[in-house]
Amino acid sequence: MGDYRFVADVHLAKLAKYLRLLGIDTLYFTQIEDSELIDISNREQRWILTKDRELSQRAPRALLIKSNLLKEQLREVLKRFEPKTSPFSRCLKDNAILEKVEKKEVLEYLPPKVKEFYEEFWRCGECGRIYWHGSHYEKMKSFIDEVGG
Repeated sequence: MGDYRFVADVHLAKLAKYLRLLGIDTLYFTQIEDSELIDISNREQRWILTKDRELSQRAPRALLIKSNLLKEQLREVLKRFEPKTSPFSRCLKDNAILEKVEKKEVLEYLPPKVKEFYEEFWRCGECGRIYWHGSHYEKMKSFIDEVGG
C-alpha cells in the first residue's frame, strides 16, 4: 500500500471523482493535451490513468484503464496500486483536503433540514463547498464497500 497520486485523462471524470471520494489525490481536467498530462505526471510524480492506449505507451507512469464500467475501473486502480484510502476526506470537485468545521461557521449556508438534523460538517478550503453525512453518505459508503475501498 502506498501514497499514490494520479492524474486522470478527460475520459475518466467519474473515476477521478470516485478516487477522490476514497481520499486518493487525483487531478482531473475537462480539457488537457496528452503532453500536459505527461508533464504533470513527471513534475508531480503522478500516475496517469487513461483510456488512450497510445498515451499509456508514451508516458513513463501510466495505467491503461480497460473497463468502461466505473466499479471495474476503480477495482483496476485499487488492485494495481493498493493505494492508501481515506474516504470522504477530499473535495469531489477540486481534490483539496476537507477541513472539519463547526456548525456555527457554516450555518448560514445550510439548507433548513440540514440545519435541523446534522451536526458534523467539513468544508473545502479551495471552493468552499460544504459536506455532511446526509442520505447520500450511506449510498456512497455502500458503493465504497462494494468496490473494496
